[in-house]
Amino acid sequence: MILKIVFYPDPVLRKVGAPVKEVTKEIRELSSNMLETMYDANGVGLAAQQVGEAIQLAIVDVSYNPECISYLRVNGENKTLQEICPLIFINPELELIGRKDTEVEGCLSFPELQGDITRPSEVKAKVTTLDGEKLLIETDGLFARAIQHETDHLLGKLFIDRMSSAKKMASKRLLKEMQAAYKG
Repeated sequence: MILKIVFYPDPVLRKVGAPVKEVTKEIRELSSNMLETMYDANGVGLAAQQVGEAIQLAIVDVSYNPECISYLRVNGENKTLQEICPLIFINPELELIGRKDTEVEGCLSFPELQGDITRPSEVKAKVTTLDGEKLLIETDGLFARAIQHETDHLLGKLFIDRMSSAKKMASKRLLKEMQAAYKG
């Protein structure tokens, strides 16, 4: 089932997600619906906050673009994106490594806004799958960036918080329009 994507400035986007203590039937159903919603919206990631649920559950799938990374290790073994994506994960812990890169990012909760966002180029992510499997994911490129972006959502942080002051000023009118259109 395709879910309604929550748009800025809905307050749920600023909520820190509660850790998922148990993967219930409802969590599995929510994740399945989130996956369908993300694909329908042509996204590469979706966090539970973006569909109105303040829990630590997110999805990332960049497998359509295997050249977007230079390496991917899962629990120390080399893997391909096709082997790991879609990655549905709960309760992530990130270690940000590598040089910082600036790339254009968008967000399904800000449909008309994109901006240059600076983030570490690599990540070590400790995540848990819905089957309770603990994974240590080491990667770079778009996969690392998407994991960071979705984890930010789980912590109540938005990509506009990482924009330069100049880009925020340039986006001020659009953000005000989104605030005015919000019917919370």
